[in-house]
Amino acid sequence: MARRALIRGDTLPLLLRLWRDWLRPHAATLAVVLVLIVVVGGATGFYPALIKTAFDAFDAKDAAALAYAPVLVVAVTALRGFALFAQTVLTNRVVTRVEADMQAALYGHMIEADLAQLGRESPASLTQRFTTDFAFIKEALTRISTVLLRDVAMLLALACAMLWMDPWLTLGAAVVVPLVAQPIARIGRKLRRVSTSTQEQVGATASLISESLAGARVAKTYGLEGYLKARTAAALDEVRRLKMKAANARGRLDPLLEIGGGLAVAGVLLLIGQRILSGEKTVGDFTGYVAALLLAAQPARALGNLNAILQEAMAALARTFALMDEAPRIREAQGARPLAVAGGEIRLEGVCFRYRDDQPALEGIDLVVPGGATTALVGRSGSGKSTLLSLVPRLYDVGAGRLLIDGQDVRDVTLASLRRAVAVVSQDVVLFDDTIAQNIAFGREGATQPEIEAAARAAAAHDFIAARPEGYAFRVGPGGGRLSGGERQRIALARAFLRDAPILLLDEATSALDAESERLVQAALTRLMRGRTTLVIAHRLSTVREADRIVVMEAGRVVETGRHAELIAQGGTYARLQRLQLADDPAPAAIGAAP
Repeated sequence: MARRALIRGDTLPLLLRLWRDWLRPHAATLAVVLVLIVVVGGATGFYPALIKTAFDAFDAKDAAALAYAPVLVVAVTALRGFALFAQTVLTNRVVTRVEADMQAALYGHMIEADLAQLGRESPASLTQRFTTDFAFIKEALTRISTVLLRDVAMLLALACAMLWMDPWLTLGAAVVVPLVAQPIARIGRKLRRVSTSTQEQVGATASLISESLAGARVAKTYGLEGYLKARTAAALDEVRRLKMKAANARGRLDPLLEIGGGLAVAGVLLLIGQRILSGEKTVGDFTGYVAALLLAAQPARALGNLNAILQEAMAALARTFALMDEAPRIREAQGARPLAVAGGEIRLEGVCFRYRDDQPALEGIDLVVPGGATTALVGRSGSGKSTLLSLVPRLYDVGAGRLLIDGQDVRDVTLASLRRAVAVVSQDVVLFDDTIAQNIAFGREGATQPEIEAAARAAAAHDFIAARPEGYAFRVGPGGGRLSGGERQRIALARAFLRDAPILLLDEATSALDAESERLVQAALTRLMRGRTTLVIAHRLSTVREADRIVVMEAGRVVETGRHAELIAQGGTYARLQRLQLADDPAPAAIGAAP
């Protein structure tokens, strides 16, 4: 029920949650803001009453009024000005703090979310949540204080002053309020729907642009510029259409507010005119009242426009809270114990896994990976090799069956201890825009500089690092873009050396390297694999000939197991894959062979 309420975007539950989780820690500051708002409202309501009193004194020929009236006006306006300044400063302090806290919490949730959850949206679309969505939220938080509370206080004070000066005129003017309020509410509901669609479309467009720019090399090679420009232009035009729809809805507020204000003024003029023409009142009697009416126009207009801003923010809040509330499926069991690795044996018993209900990725896998040995996974693309590797550190959970490490179900041990026991080196090296030293140090928290350099030497990376003027302080750039492919791969290997984990997962670690880089990386891999339980994926069968065991997979199942010579002699799937390899393909050093 709570989840449905968030998705539906009900304003009250969203605002209550915003207060409970994010604003309540700032209650003391917000209390001061409320006091300042009362001061602003009181000063605003006192101002027209002061004017009326002054004019009444002037009509009574009170000469002293010339002395005290201007001083009181200056004092009241100065008090109001300083209160407005203090309120703005304190409001911005709270709003920016809440915005930063919410962004940090959202990022924390996303970085700990399951891969399946993150995979539903592109990185660019998720990143857009921190910009567009939070811009709406921040604007609404600011307006709630500076417009909603302050202008409501001003209107209440002015309404009290107007009732004190002339109750009948005030009641006449108030008749217009319900006539305008209903259309404004209807426009607000439409704006929320449009805003939700707009924010989703902006995220999709950001994803499209990011994807296109990342694939610029392919786009230019295949002449796709025209296609990509047309596709992006269509997406941007859809964003424009939705923004125009929202702008048109907001635009209807102005005539509504103008007409409503005009009706109120017209009614007041009619009543005032009748009284003046009948001799019951003079023009001076209504000076303070007209001043109050004019002062009330600005906050009334601001409140009318606030509903549009609030509805857009509620759509953004609903999206943000829905994402925060999605609990990860990969969670520690209650009472989970640290993983105790002895030999490092990995055992899969009846393991099944599906990314989608209609597409099995693994079916009935029964497999023993001996501790301290090298087991190679081979097979066509899509046979389930990478999926099997992902189950070991619990990037995904098995759908059925069990995965055990030294007899311990990975779902019964703590995630931190499980992942400390695993090192991964893949063809898609992930480096962060930081120094080489820091990228290596991610392998083990608290690593010292000598340990980092020792890991780099083991990975055959020290020489090219030391050749740079900055050495280990060299920044690798976004994604490691300032390094070559071989250099990035050796940095990843150094990270794995530093981790010194008993289980090693290698996923096509040398597939994208030139011959010289591959030779260096293969030699480093051979050193890294010694004494560790190693699961390796390699499409080139020549690289796994020396593996202790080869597991052949097809369509998510294990179809053959054995050593290279045994599988060739069987003449089955492995032998057929071997024949498909080009006979004249230079065979690189086999994984596990001596360098």
